[in-house]
Amino acid sequence: MTVFKHKQALVESDDIGEGTRIWAFAHILPGARIGSGCNICDNVFIENDVCVGNNVTIKSGVQLWDGVTIEDDVFIGPNATFTNDLFPRSQQYPEHFARTLIKRGASIGANATLLAGITVGMNAMVGAGSVVTKSVPPNAVVSGNPARIAGYVSPGESQVKIEKSESEDRKAGKQPLGVEGVGFYQLPFISDLRGSLSFAELDQYLPFKVQRYFLVFDVPSQEIRGEHAHRALHQFLICVKGSCSVVVDDGKNAQEVELSSPDKGLHIPPMVWGVQYKYTRDAVLLVLASDKYDENDYIREYGQFIAELNKQHT
Repeated sequence: MTVFKHKQALVESDDIGEGTRIWAFAHILPGARIGSGCNICDNVFIENDVCVGNNVTIKSGVQLWDGVTIEDDVFIGPNATFTNDLFPRSQQYPEHFARTLIKRGASIGANATLLAGITVGMNAMVGAGSVVTKSVPPNAVVSGNPARIAGYVSPGESQVKIEKSESEDRKAGKQPLGVEGVGFYQLPFISDLRGSLSFAELDQYLPFKVQRYFLVFDVPSQEIRGEHAHRALHQFLICVKGSCSVVVDDGKNAQEVELSSPDKGLHIPPMVWGVQYKYTRDAVLLVLASDKYDENDYIREYGQFIAELNKQHT
């Protein structure tokens, strides 16, 4: 299999992988590195200090400037705009351009604009026309100007499902969510003229012995929390006031759960990636933990989380 170069394309780089197709009026400078199996459409410009991985699709009208790295299996839609200088001046060049990284499996929608120096996480999706000013978490769906998180994608699916319990059905019990070890708990709920009460006891709704708790509150609704997994720690989440959404991901399946009252609990076991977002302004999230704080127990990078999962399963 050879590289296809349209006769009206200008390809100055020799570092291009097998099976890549480069179409009319594309211009690739000598220092660019292009992987195998890529599809580079009409009117694409790729500068010198650019690295493109394998099986990448770059649609028409895209320019990749110095400092941009595109990992494998990325889709870049028509006229998506990349930048590499936050304070550009004519004929003035910084010593080093800002680095922009689009991680494996991500998709960039048509006419999206990405500011310099950000990372778009693994499998994330940037909506058409979005203006991305901050790094995008793995699996997140962002849209708008400035881009905000609108949801999350699940491996093999276009969107994770939101699980909600019916407010009128408060029969206590555990509901599996299809994510390894994760359980949604409808906790006992008692209400009378004196007020309402909900509770959980060890081995009855509460699946581990609690060694620590912490509270999350006063979180702006557009911000996210969590974004990590634990190697050994169990957590039990209850939103005691307001509401928030929690995404749980075992590397193969993901679900989004809305916690919206004190009688709803979510058990997150070790080696499950968790993200909390969509906080209401009045939200107070109680987190019960099975052990004391240990920074070494955290996995804070999604790619490392996937790598450790794969190692466990081999």
